[in-house]
Amino acid sequence: MSKLTHFNADGQAHMVDVGNKAETRRQATASGQITMLAETLDAIRAGNNKKGDVLAVARLAGIMAAKKTADLIPLCHPLPITAIDMELTISAAGSAVSCQATVSTHGRTGVEMEALTAVQVALLTVYDMCKAVDRGMVIEQVCLVAKLGGKSGHWQRD
Repeated sequence: MSKLTHFNADGQAHMVDVGNKAETRRQATASGQITMLAETLDAIRAGNNKKGDVLAVARLAGIMAAKKTADLIPLCHPLPITAIDMELTISAAGSAVSCQATVSTHGRTGVEMEALTAVQVALLTVYDMCKAVDRGMVIEQVCLVAKLGGKSGHWQRD
């Protein structure tokens, strides 16, 4: 098993020194979904939400969250993000909104946390905008799908 890197020799949490790592192109993709009542999904699709365009607001929230990840996760490094692609799609069959975020940078550490944060906040925004009509929504299956770059190279979920 690999050693956890966010602990020093004394077992105390610390920020990993990435100063000697090579700068490379790095990218990470995460995904997740929020399930809801069919009527809630119909309202999102029809644009009948009193708070506005649910998917447009969730997309912007995800982008903003990726850029603020280092402010939210204590040991994350602030990174110069070069691109964020947010996709929110409606799945009538599963009565869900699916979200996928791909975050890119050119730096010394990866953007996995930024992609995961973008997905979580986008889905939380869907919940926030629809909770008045459906408090039973469930955010689920949030996971890292793939990452590129760095010493460990490419990783893809099976």
